Parts: sequence; structure tokens; C-alpha cells
Amino acid sequence: MEWVLAETLLSQSRDPRVLLGALCRGEASAERVETLRFLLQRLEDEEARGGGGGAGALPEAAREVAVGYLVPLLRGLRGRPAGGADPGPPARHHRRVLRAASAALRSCARLAGGPQLAAALAEEALRDLLAGGPASGAEAAVEVLAAVGPCLRPREDGPLLERVAKAALALALGADRDRDEAGPAEDAAALAAGRLLPALGQCGGAVLRVVWSGLVAAGAPSEPDCVRPQLLVLSALAERLLPEPRADRGPGAGEEEPDARRCWRFWRTVQAGLAQAQDALTRKRARYLLQRAVEVSAELGAHCTCGPQAGNGPSLFWWSEKKKDELLKFWENYILIMETLEGNQIHVIKPVLPKLNSLFEYAVSEENVYYWTINGRTFRELSVHQVPRPADRKWFSIGIEITEVFSHLCFSSSRRNEEDVLQCTMITHQILLRGAAQCYLLQTAMNLVDVEKVSLSDVSTLLMSLRQEESLGRGTSLWTELCDWLRVNESCFRRASASISIGLPETSSLNAYVKNLVQEYIKSPAWETGEDCLMPDWFEAKLVAMMVLLAVDVEGMKTQYSEKRRTQNVLRIFLDPLLESLMKFGTNAYMPLLETDRCLQVLLKLLHTCMLKGSSAQDDEVFTFLQSFVMSATESISEFILRRLTMNELSSVSDLDRCHLYLMVLTELINTHLKVGWKRGNPIWRVISPLKNASIRHLQEIDSGQEPTLARQIQRVISMAALAMVCEAVDEKPELQLDSLDAGPMERFLSSLPLNHTLQKPHMEEQSSFFEESSASQGWGKIVAQYIHDQWVCLSFLLRKYHTLIPASEGDVLEPILPAIQMPVRTLQSALGALTVLPSDQVLPVFHCMKVLVPKLLTSSESLCVESFDMAWKIVSALSNTQLIFWSNLKAFVQFVFDTKVLTIAAKIKGRAYFKIKEIMYKIIEMSAVKTGVFNTLISYCCKSWIVSASNVSQVSLSSAKNYSELVLEACIFGTVFRRDQRLIQDVQTYIENLGHDCAANTVIENTKREDHYVRICAVKFLCLLHGSNVSHKLFMEDLAIKLLDKDELVSRSRTRYYVNSQQHRLKNRIWQTLLVLFPSFDQNFLNRIIDKIFQAGFINNQASIKYLIEWIIILILHKFPQFLLKFWDCFSYGEENFKTSICTFLSVLSHLDIITQNIPEKKPILKQALIIVLQWCFNHNFSIRLYALVALKKIWSMCKTLHIEEFDALTSVIESSLNQVENMPGTGNAKKNWQRIQEHFFFAAFHPVQDYCLETIFYILPRLSGLVEDEWIAIGKFTRFTDIPLDAGFQWYLSPAHLCELKPGDWAQQDAGSHSGEAASQSEWMDVQKKIIPWKNNTPDLDLELVFQDRVAKLGKSISRLIVVASLIDKPTNLGGLCRTCEAFGASALVVGSLQCVRDKQFQGLSVSAEQWLPLLEVKPPQLIDFLQQKKAEGYTVIGVEQTAKSIDLTQYSFPERSLLLLGNEREGIPANLIQQLDVCVEIPQQGIIRSLNVHVSGALLIWEYTRQQPLRHGDTES
Repeated sequence: MEWVLAETLLSQSRDPRVLLGALCRGEASAERVETLRFLLQRLEDEEARGGGGGAGALPEAAREVAVGYLVPLLRGLRGRPAGGADPGPPARHHRRVLRAASAALRSCARLAGGPQLAAALAEEALRDLLAGGPASGAEAAVEVLAAVGPCLRPREDGPLLERVAKAALALALGADRDRDEAGPAEDAAALAAGRLLPALGQCGGAVLRVVWSGLVAAGAPSEPDCVRPQLLVLSALAERLLPEPRADRGPGAGEEEPDARRCWRFWRTVQAGLAQAQDALTRKRARYLLQRAVEVSAELGAHCTCGPQAGNGPSLFWWSEKKKDELLKFWENYILIMETLEGNQIHVIKPVLPKLNSLFEYAVSEENVYYWTINGRTFRELSVHQVPRPADRKWFSIGIEITEVFSHLCFSSSRRNEEDVLQCTMITHQILLRGAAQCYLLQTAMNLVDVEKVSLSDVSTLLMSLRQEESLGRGTSLWTELCDWLRVNESCFRRASASISIGLPETSSLNAYVKNLVQEYIKSPAWETGEDCLMPDWFEAKLVAMMVLLAVDVEGMKTQYSEKRRTQNVLRIFLDPLLESLMKFGTNAYMPLLETDRCLQVLLKLLHTCMLKGSSAQDDEVFTFLQSFVMSATESISEFILRRLTMNELSSVSDLDRCHLYLMVLTELINTHLKVGWKRGNPIWRVISPLKNASIRHLQEIDSGQEPTLARQIQRVISMAALAMVCEAVDEKPELQLDSLDAGPMERFLSSLPLNHTLQKPHMEEQSSFFEESSASQGWGKIVAQYIHDQWVCLSFLLRKYHTLIPASEGDVLEPILPAIQMPVRTLQSALGALTVLPSDQVLPVFHCMKVLVPKLLTSSESLCVESFDMAWKIVSALSNTQLIFWSNLKAFVQFVFDTKVLTIAAKIKGRAYFKIKEIMYKIIEMSAVKTGVFNTLISYCCKSWIVSASNVSQVSLSSAKNYSELVLEACIFGTVFRRDQRLIQDVQTYIENLGHDCAANTVIENTKREDHYVRICAVKFLCLLHGSNVSHKLFMEDLAIKLLDKDELVSRSRTRYYVNSQQHRLKNRIWQTLLVLFPSFDQNFLNRIIDKIFQAGFINNQASIKYLIEWIIILILHKFPQFLLKFWDCFSYGEENFKTSICTFLSVLSHLDIITQNIPEKKPILKQALIIVLQWCFNHNFSIRLYALVALKKIWSMCKTLHIEEFDALTSVIESSLNQVENMPGTGNAKKNWQRIQEHFFFAAFHPVQDYCLETIFYILPRLSGLVEDEWIAIGKFTRFTDIPLDAGFQWYLSPAHLCELKPGDWAQQDAGSHSGEAASQSEWMDVQKKIIPWKNNTPDLDLELVFQDRVAKLGKSISRLIVVASLIDKPTNLGGLCRTCEAFGASALVVGSLQCVRDKQFQGLSVSAEQWLPLLEVKPPQLIDFLQQKKAEGYTVIGVEQTAKSIDLTQYSFPERSLLLLGNEREGIPANLIQQLDVCVEIPQQGIIRSLNVHVSGALLIWEYTRQQPLRHGDTES
């Protein structure tokens, strides 16, 4: 268009002065200036060809335009605003004019002939640039310099070029130094780097050396903000700083220009860009420079080495021609991995993960140590840049796999990266995943950290980022590994700058550090010795306790074969200062408060941390020593605590934290004494009774009407907390029972307390001091809530202790001794009031009280109980997003609402409570769909309460369970359909669990059994414990079976056809699995009631896995009760329209006739009937039915021959000739292959319905072999790990014949089509991968499919191409319909789809507009694609994938072969990685926009058109 415009102008007049003068008059609009540029460029081209007219007129005219028009125009533009990052229309117009005027100026400088004009314009622009005027002026100056710079002479204008180069570099590198100068200034800097510097680079090596010297002088970036401008400049000059060898260069040309590959600052900048850059564009520039350097090295072929800044460290980069192939592969993998991570899609990473293995193996080999410098940075890219997105859990899950791999590397400094990951990702994720990530990150730190560059203080700081309760528990494999690492490296750590002599002449540096740590910790700072100081933070206590125990265990490793006493001696040396202080507690009343707090804190942390995980505490000498240590200080500590709690020494708000500390220490002292052996005269015994009495006295005094001062109110809260602690201790440890079982003073006092009584605020004169404290500690509302909470803790203790005294109604007690217990209605009403005032994290004791009260009152006060159900559920459901307190509250809620007594009474009276309980039950199940583990809590509690024990389970009555059988029914069919990210989290969690003790998180974290599988496992194990000999058990199982069959019928009616692995498929599969589990309890009478429903299910069009289960249960029924054979024969007498392929189900049953007739003495009538039925189906027109009938015929005939039945001799020739014919058919075509495959299929060849009947076959082997999605496989190990329900020794849990476990999914796909099995564990490295997909799981039934197109096309009278379009991976009917129409319009030979049923879809038909009637369609399901593609390759087709991959070819550069097969990807996942390996070529469509992908129909249409466009041209060339 520009050329046409210029030609049109020149046709009007050949005099350039006239044309140029006309354009220079009038307003300088963007269109006018751009037209001037077009014309000048056209004149410049003519001048270069020697065809310019006007000889001397043109240079003069160009000079006049430049001086008289363009220069003034540019001067005027310098003062105008240029706009910011998002310019509006005026700013965009300004830039258009500026860009066009600068380009026109360049043409004028060239047309003017002399160099003086270019030099003068450059001088003026440089002055403006150095003057530091408005940002728009700088932008205009840069545009002018970029335009005229290439016109300057390298020799004559050398000084000017150097000054311009220095100014441009200073502008480009200074872009991020002053962040206030955003917008235009930043644009000018980017313009200088992106346009001016590359333009100056064309002026010769001298200018380039000036720029390079400036870059080198700037040094490697020390901060992330400095990386961006340096990489911008380097990437803009990459072609000059990393030059490729060119034929047009002179012999010495290469020496004139610098080689950035040999400069360590260049590589440090690239490293910083890869690891520290915050924006994707900067990281992309760093990858580009790395890729360019590798490509240049490969082209040059010369040896290249770049060492570190100083010393003899590893090389930053080197190249050797001898290892060219290895190095190219290494860097190609590295760059591909980094690019893939930028995609920020989880399914992109899996195909690339295998490449990590080869990358790491090559990186850490002895001869390639130098690669650590860059590859170690990948850790941050993988773990820090991508993982820490709390809302994006998928990155966290992948991060676990990645950090496990990186834990085997040895890199020099990554501690800061570790801390970043820990701080960002340890908060919001599932506890097991969180713990596993911490384990691997610590292992990574131990392998990556250069111990000579870190101190023990740095190590301890990193360890504090971990949570001991989730990962670093003492006694775990991780703890042992850490101790061994400290032992090996303890003499290598960097020494602290100020080392203190401790007086341990022969001790290690670790011991010296720990002893100093303890001493410094116990010392109280002089400025914090007052009585009003706040309690210290727990961080330091945790740190000291961990380091003490680590040092002791390290010492134990050293002395395990020598002096065992040394370990205790070292521990004694560490703890002597602590013991000395603790022993003064009881005698020194003036000890600094901060010192007492610290001592008690570290004592608690020592006891908590010391507990070994996964082993016996009796074998631990450290724990034994700590016990004796605590015992020796018990009297002093307990007297101190008693004094502090009872002598009015705690009087401020901050003292409530100290009260909590004292009570925790007291509880721990009680636990320690109970472990050692409780003695009635020990110090704790002497403390508990006075504490209880003093607390009651304080509460009575305050109730007597004294003024509610702050000190008195605080003492009241403390006294109630002390009573609550005593009640909890006595409740959990009966040895502490102080009084007889009769109600004592404490019980009478607590029972008489006014419930939910709020504490009055202190008087006004104390308000100011209170509010000053409350800002640093708790508010008064929290204090009151804690007081009420402690009240209910005490009441919960009383209710459990005296539950037999609770009357069914309050009228039965005239003068109650214990009002709160003997007046239950009032107490339950108070409980409802407490739920309205208590915060959610304080309601547990109220739930515990309700658990005792509701069963007593459900009959007499049902409405009150229903109200308590309602309010409690509102609280629990509101907490569903609060991880810390939700699970404990849910457990307590379930325990009181679904208590066996409550369920029994509610079912008996069938009132509001019964229906409210069922309503809550379904709400819990509904919540489970979005919050994993909720249903687990309910079903586990109910099943455990219904099963007393495994020994007397047969005597347990299930009258209560029968009324709530819907709960068991829902549990048997429960399971969510996970999204991809949820499935990934489940997969990673299973992977972590399977690691066992190798991952410390499994040892430390109690298995919560919250995985969805455990709901079904619990229900199935519960059913397996029931016995058919027990009437209530039998009735329960029969009722459940009927409900399961009704549910199956309902699902079938809801959708007659359903997709593989859809929700309907999964539900039906779970239903029939449960029916198989229940089958042993079915007797003949019950089967008479349900046999018709079972047979009817066989006629429904089901997926493969469900057909196998139905066939299996029919075989078991006929084997156990042969009298049902008559009904079975009737199934073959329906009209043929009712059968279609469903008759294959009954023919499959007949193929196991030997098992069915196993217990029948007279087999002849049955065989005769079977032969009559099977023979007629052998001649059916449907090929699949004939195959199944022939399999059954072969089995039946072999039985007849074995039994030598003479009556069948007349049929011998017919049957054997038929079988011989199918066995010996010609070797080509589908028939013979399918006959072989169906015989080898596991269901006919290896599966034994009776011997293989076990849970493993039902829930793991059969789903796996039938192609059910992995989410539905339940490994037998999960049944054994779920210990909430005991095992039934009488049930066959494991598989007898082991060979069935080892089978792989069979090739016969008549009923399995559409399935896929699990991804292989040991996946080989893909040769090519796309950048936005997840690998398809590998299972491809080998169907030999034929394309029979030509006859049909000939009948249609159409001429067709040799293009086959494969759309089997496409899901949406709209896309398939559009493709069908496009293929038909352009004459494709065939369209391959995943299912021919799609043509019936209205959306398909709406877009195809009957094209399917004129286009050959072929069905090839996704699992069959590999075989299909290989078959087409053998026929000479080139398999072409439409995908963006690492090796894809631009569509505009690709020439289509005549025989082309076009494979289109899935709408979301593209082409799976395993299918990419089958492609001959990948073609991608060039794109200019931001969106990286097109609709699959649009993509296919573009390639179909390009194929169609090329073929006629090619045929025309051939003919000519």
C-alpha cells in the first residue's frame, strides 16, 4: 500500500521539489508526515538504483525538507507530552508523528549526499538528550539519533558516535534507578536500548567497544531492579555481542567486536535474570541471551571458557567442540524447562519432568561441575518463582516433586531461596503436603548449602522456618539425617564474628554454640526486669530446645560405640544453667519475671521436642534424663506456680499469658509423674488440692459483692482457668481423683455457678491502664470468652462424672444438690446461650456437654434438642474454611448429634429430631463435595459406634443403623470427580504416604484418613464385618442391596447413554462393586426378589467396567444357585431390538459355563440348552455378537467333548468346522486379529469368578484392567491402613492367584473402548513436548481399523484428496460439527472422530448442516490412536500434528505431502505427549497477538485450506 501511494504521487509530478513542498505545507498530521516518509523512501530507492531524476535538485530538496520542515517539527514535538505506559489517542498520535518524522529525516540525510547534515542533526539531538529536559524531549532526541546515527561515518565522526553511544547507554541503564520517573522517561530508556544502541552498533567495532566497556564497568547487577535494563541492552545488541561467523567478514573482523561469552559479568547478569527477575519479559531476555550464546558457540566450534570473577572456582560457561552434541542437548533441555515453567499451567510440566533427570545427571557429573552456577538457580525458578502462590495449589504439588529431585544436588548457596519458599508456601496447604515439602526443602538445604559460608546461627534460623509438628520431629529419618550432617560438617561452619570463650576446652563448635545459646537465653536483659513486662515470644525457647537436643543427639552419634555416659554429661552441661534457675523458683521470690518465663518456656519446649516419633520413649536415654531432670525440679516449680496463681501476684491483662504458661507446665509435670509412676505424696499431689481450694475461695470472695477492679477480675479468670485445668487432668487421669465419687465442695460450687455470667469491666479509673495493655495482649471480650469456656470445661467434667444423676425431666428432683446436673433443661438452654456468645474456637466444651445432655432430654424436650442441633450445625458449617479449628469442632458435633443413643431414640419416636438428623446428614455429604474429609468423620464415627468389637460383632444389633441405612448407601457410592489440580494433589498425597518412614512427615503427622477413598473403605469394611447368620445384619444388608439396585435404576433412567469415567459411570461402578461385596449374604429367597433387576441391568447399555461387574455377579448367582438358570435362559428370548450389543453380556456369562455348572451333577441338559442358544447367535449379522457367541461356543463345546456326550455327535461336524474356520481364517484383516484378542482378554483367559473373588479384585484389579480412571482404583493397602474399623479374619482380603495382579489391560476393546490406564511409573523421556499439555495416559487397545472410503465416495460422485483429518481428541460437538462441514467443503478423504454417536447431537447437526451425510466418517477412540497412526504410516501417510511444540514448523514454511494425516488436539490439553512422539512433524500457525492459541476448529480449517491450496499447485506443476 505504501508503494502504491508513493507511485501515485510520483505519477502526478516528477519534480521532487513540487511534491515535497506540497507535503510540507499545512498541518503536520500523522498521515501527512507518514506520506512524506513513504515518498522520501521511494525517492531514496530510485536514487540507489541510479534512476532518480533531477540530478542536483533532489539533494537540495531533501536538505530543504530536513532543515525547513522536519527539524522545526521535531523541535516542536519535544515539549509535548508523550504519554505513559497506557497512552491515550493524543499520545499515540504524537508517537506516530515522531516516528515518521525521524524516519523521513534519515532519508533526507541520505539523499542530501554530504555527511554534514547527519552530523549536525546528531549534534543537536545529543545536546537535547544531555540537557535532561522533558521526557518527551528525550524520546524525540533518541528517535532522531536512531534515525541519523547509521548515516554517520565511523572514522570522521568517531568522537561524536562515542559520545552518542555513552549517552544512550547511560539513559538505558538508568531507567530503573529512579522509579519516580515512570512513564515517558522509561519509554525513552527502552527506546534508547531497543532502537538507538542497535542502530549505533552498525557503525563499526569502535562504537560497539564503547558500549561494551560501559556495560562491563556497570558490573553484575546486585539487585533485581538493576537486571532489567542491563538485559534489555544486552538482548538488543545480542547479534553484535554474540556474533555468528559470516562469510562476508574479513580476516580480522572477528577481533574488532567483543565476545560476551568470555566475560564473567555477562554470565552473572544472565544468571540474575533467570533467578531474580520479577517480570516474565526480563526472564525471557535472559533465556534468549543464553540460547544465543549456545547457538553461537555451536556455530563457531571453537573452545570457549569463562571463569569466575576471582579464584579457581567453577567455570561460569565453557564450550568444547568434542562435546558439542552433549552440550547442545543439555542447554536445549535447560532452556525448554525454563520456558515451560513460564506457561504457568500445571499440565505443561509433566512431559518435561523426565528431562530434569538427564539434566541433573549431566550437571552433577565430575567433569561438569561448572554447570552448578546456573543450574542451581533453577531451584529458585522452580520452587520460589512458581510455588509460592497460595491460591494456586497446583504449583505447590509439583514443587514437592521438584524439590525431591533437587535434594540430591550439591550447590553452593541457596539458603535465602529456601527461606523464601518456606515463608511463602507453608501456610495454606494440606498438612501432609506441607510437611513433605518442608522435609524435602531441608534435605535440599543440607545438600545445597556451602557450609563454609554459613554459620550455625544461620542454620538454626533456617530450622526455625520448619514446623516440628509437621516435619522435623525428633527420632524421624529427617532428624537423623540432620544430626549426621551437623556431625560431619560441625568443624567447617563459618565462625561467628564475636566468639565467646566458654570454658569447654575439648568440645566441638556445635557444643560451644549451644552452651552459649542456653546461657544467653536465660540471662534477663536489664531493661526488662520489671513486674509489668510482657511475656517473651516462644520463638527463642523453641530455637534453644531444638538446638540442645540436636547437639545431644549429634554427640550420641559420636559416642555410640564408646562412652555412653558422655551424652548425658553433655546434656547436663547444657542444662545446668536452666536447672540452677529452676531450683531457685521456690525459694527466691525476687527472681526476674522474664527469667522465670524463659525457663518455663524452654522446659516445655524441651519436653515437647524430646518425644521420639515412631519409637519407644523408654529406650531414649535423653528422654530418661530429661524426666529425672524435671522430677528433681518439680517441687520448686510447682511451689512457684502455686504461689503465682493463688497469691494475687497476677493482676494485669498480660499476666493471663503467664497463667496459660503456668498451667501448661503444671499439666506437663503431671504427665511426667504419671509416666514415671504416680505416688500419693509427690509434690504435684501437694499442689493440686491447694490450687483447687484457693481457686474456689477466690471465686467465692469475688462473688461476695466486692468492687470489680481489674486485679480482681483477672484473678477470677485465672482461678476459673486453674479449676478447668484440674478438672481436665482428673478427667483424663483418674489417679488424680482427690475426693470420693460423692459430690464434694468443688462439684457443688461448680454446679451452682451462674452459667454464661459475663465479667464486668474494671472501673473507670483503671480503664486507661487496661486499654494500654489490651493493645499488646488480649481484649476484654476474649478474656470473658475464655472465662465462659473454662466454666463449660468444668461443667463438662461434672456431667461426665455424674451422668447417672441426670434426670429425664426436671420435675423428678425436688431439691437438687447439683443444680447444673439435676436441672438438665436449664443447662441445655444455657449451652445454647453460650454458643451465641462464645467465639468458634471456644465451643468444644459446650458440644461435649450437649453430648451428655441431649440423649437424656430427647424424649421430653425434643424441640430444645432440635434447636441445639441447628445452632451447632450453623457454627460448624460457618467454620468450613477455617482449617485450624474446623476439624475438632466437626468431630465433637458429629459425636453428639450422631451418638448411638440419640440415633436410636430419634428413630424410635420418628419426630422432628429424626428428620433434622437426616437433613444434617445430607448437608454433611453435600459439604464433602467441596471439602475433602468431612464425610469421613461422620461415617467413621457411626460405623465404629455400630460395631462394638470384631469378636462379638455378630451379636451386635443394627436396629439403629437400619433406620439410617441411607448413610451407608451414600458412603458406598461416595466419591468426587476431581478437577485436574485436585487430582494432582491427591496423587501427590498418595505418593507421599507410600514413601512411609522415608518421608519424615508420615512419621510426625497422624494420618487423618481424609482422602475420599476412606469413606467407601470404611463402609465396605463395616459391611464385611456383618454376618448373614445374624437376623438384624441380614435384614440391614438386604435393605441396602435393594436401595443400591433402585439407585442404579435411577441413574440409568437419568441418562440412557453416558461417557466413560463420567459421574454416572462412576456411580454405577460403585453400586455394583458394593453389591458384589454383599453377595455372600444373599440367600435364595432374597435373590428371588432381586434377580429380575439384576438381569434387567444386563440389558442396559453400560460401560465396560460395569458390564464385567454385572456379568461377574450373574455368574456367582448361577454358580451358587443353579435353579436360576431357567430365568437366565429366558433372557435370550427377548426380541432382537432389545439386545443389540447388550446380548454380549449374557454370552460372556455363558463363556464361564464350566464354573456355573461346577456343582451340578447332571450337566447334559444345561449344555444342550446352551448349545441351542449359542449356535443361533453365531450367525448374527453383528460382528461383535458373533465373536462373543464363538467364544462361548468354544467353551461349551470343549465341555461337551470332555464329558463325551453322544447326543451331540450330529453337531460335531458343523461346530468344529465353524471353529476351525474362525481359527484358520486368512491372516489379513480385522476378523482374525479380533478373534485372537478376545480370547486373550483377561475376562475370558485369566479371570476366575470364584477363585478371584476378593476385595482387591473388586476395587483395584478389575477397575484397572477395565480401563476405569485411576481415581476409582482403591489399593488393598488402603483397606489395611484404615484401622478405625477392624479386619474380619474370615473375609478373603487378598488375591489368591497372583498372575491376575500382573496383567495389563487387554487389547480387546469391544466393551473397553474409550478407557485408559494409569501412566507408567517409569516414563521415558519424550523426544518432543508441547508447551501447554499433560501427557495422555498410555493405554491403546490395538484395533486394526480399515478405511473403506473409496466405494462410498465413488457413489457420491466426488473427487477427493488424500487428506485424513483426525479429530478423536476433540470433545465439543460444536467443534466437531464445524470440522465436518469444513472437511466436506474442501474434499477431505475422511474425518476420524472419537465416537460416531456425536452425529446425533443437535449442536453437531446445527453446524455440520448435513455434511456428515456426504463425508466418510470413521470412529477411532483416543486409546486406539497410536495403532491407527502407525497403520496409516505403514500405508505411506505423513502424520502431521497441529500443535505448538519445541520443534514445530511454521505453517507458512511447510509443504504438505499428498498423503497427509492431520491430527488435531483436545480443546484444553492439546495433543498428548505420547501421541506427539508418533508424529512425523508438528506444524504451528504463526500468531501476532497476545492469546497463544486458536479454537481447534479454526486451527484445523486453516491447515485444511493450506493443504487444499498447495495440492492443485503441485498437480499443476507436475502436469506442466
